[in-house]
Amino acid sequence: MSTLTVKDLCKTYIVNKRQNNVLKNINMEIREGEMVAVMGPSGSGKSTLLYTVSGMDAVTAGSIDFFGKDLSRLSPKEMSGVRLNEMGFVFQQMHMLKNLTIYDNIILPAYQAAGGRGRGSRAKINEQAKALMHKLQISEIAENAVNEVSGGQLQRACICRSLINHPKMVFADEPTGALNQQNSKEVMRELNRINAEGTTILLVTHDIKVAAKSDRILYIEDGSIKGEFTLGRFESETEVKDRERRLSNWLMEMGW
Repeated sequence: MSTLTVKDLCKTYIVNKRQNNVLKNINMEIREGEMVAVMGPSGSGKSTLLYTVSGMDAVTAGSIDFFGKDLSRLSPKEMSGVRLNEMGFVFQQMHMLKNLTIYDNIILPAYQAAGGRGRGSRAKINEQAKALMHKLQISEIAENAVNEVSGGQLQRACICRSLINHPKMVFADEPTGALNQQNSKEVMRELNRINAEGTTILLVTHDIKVAAKSDRILYIEDGSIKGEFTLGRFESETEVKDRERRLSNWLMEMGW
């Protein structure tokens, strides 16, 4: 089943009265349960692609079908509802409210959603947050402030927050970009685990080690998808070196 289908997507910015075509006739499809990585050189349009297909940025032309909804036709209010209730987001910069605890940051999106307004609903949300934190092994930092935890712990908390509303798909923009190697491994282990449990993931990365744990890689350059490489399902750490080697060889062929 297709989760996300993008057809003839274009994104243009006007800067100093000049037209900058950041995305040009993008066509792609993400199937339910996949983890797909987007790679490419700096300035190629990777992050713009993720922001546009997730409705964070408006399209200039083309269509984005997200579980039967054409995101390009939704009003800002409707799009906001889709992002809150049906999508999850993980960013390189771990945006969390500094005046709230880690736990309160995680439950906040669910309290804001339509299903989180009743007392009984909030009790379920609280249990869901505790279960997610236990699963991602950060229960002990629930009452900590944002500046009292490590980068790896904070990013795992961001993953919890992205999952609190049971999203149909998670969008991740350089989710390990601000982390050291060990924390990066921990975060990718959790992303792979939630993907194995059925959550569809589209992520942008410059890191071969991260992309090698994805099912497919899309290579974007100058605003267009130039190639696609299929690695297949990531099953165990014993495959990592071979997957990294195969991906590295393909990226060299693409001019990486």
